[in-house]
Amino acid sequence: MSRTPLRVVITGASSGIGAATAVAFARQGAQLVLGARGAAGLDDIAQRCRGAGGTAEPRTVDVTDPAAVTAFAAEANATLGGIDLWFSCVGVGVLGKYHDVPMADHQRVIDANLVSHMNEAHAVLPFFLAQDRGTWVNMISVGGFFAAPFAAAYSASKFGLRGFSEALRGELSKNRHIHICDVYPTFVDTPAVGHAGNYTGAQLKMPPGSLAPETVAKAVVRLARRPRNTTVVGAPAIALKLGQFAVPNFSAAMMNGFLESWSSKADPGEDGTGTLFDPPAEPSGIDGGQRHPERRRKAAAVAGASAIGAAALGAWLWRRRHAA
Repeated sequence: MSRTPLRVVITGASSGIGAATAVAFARQGAQLVLGARGAAGLDDIAQRCRGAGGTAEPRTVDVTDPAAVTAFAAEANATLGGIDLWFSCVGVGVLGKYHDVPMADHQRVIDANLVSHMNEAHAVLPFFLAQDRGTWVNMISVGGFFAAPFAAAYSASKFGLRGFSEALRGELSKNRHIHICDVYPTFVDTPAVGHAGNYTGAQLKMPPGSLAPETVAKAVVRLARRPRNTTVVGAPAIALKLGQFAVPNFSAAMMNGFLESWSSKADPGEDGTGTLFDPPAEPSGIDGGQRHPERRRKAAAVAGASAIGAAALGAWLWRRRHAA
């Protein structure tokens, strides 16, 4: 017996994880409404979704505009005849020492990464409540647990998203069929690294061990049938979480040292705002093209071992402090 096609809305659908997730749902025959700033990227992904077996309606929308998001949600609900899953996947970034990055860029990151997700939840929850079911998937990243030096606004937005989701889950705890699902991937090889604002003076590159966008997409698709509060994607993430719990600020200090060393040795790059304020003129696609699969297992093992070591160190320090 075939399943009823899922009715799915995805924002940030014109590239990267959002685009990969749209195609993954389309392969299951889903009916999709896709939102993003850039028409070129949206049209490209909508065409890929139709080729994969789904239906897709692209709509340009500025998710930092509450009225625009409300109108987008109403149109999506009418087009699909209801919404089973809404995936908030908009995300931008800017790299550089906090004081070197203009405040306008920091503000843009907060608006796009945090406020836009709040706008989207505010727009779709009335439809979920009216139909007494629905799943809102909040793309956060492991940056919601670990502060990222050289990306202070990004860290603030991701920590904020995690708290926002927890608050919503509390409010909706009596609505058994409405789910708030968080997704925390580690580094993902998407076009986002090329879109980011950059004030480091260095050329930005993805680290070894980055995930394929399709890996994260699979995790999101699973949530449509089996919702869960927290989904971590990437082998080192759980160990890193333990390490951060055991030794607060340890990972941030390590990352700061690494980034200071990297920025002094990396190939020179041009500073600028990237696509923070304007969408790419051409389609960006799904993959960032910087992944090295042969190095992933080694990087994952090293990261995991380092985090477990940090957790062990923290536990030892805790025992010593409380034994004294």
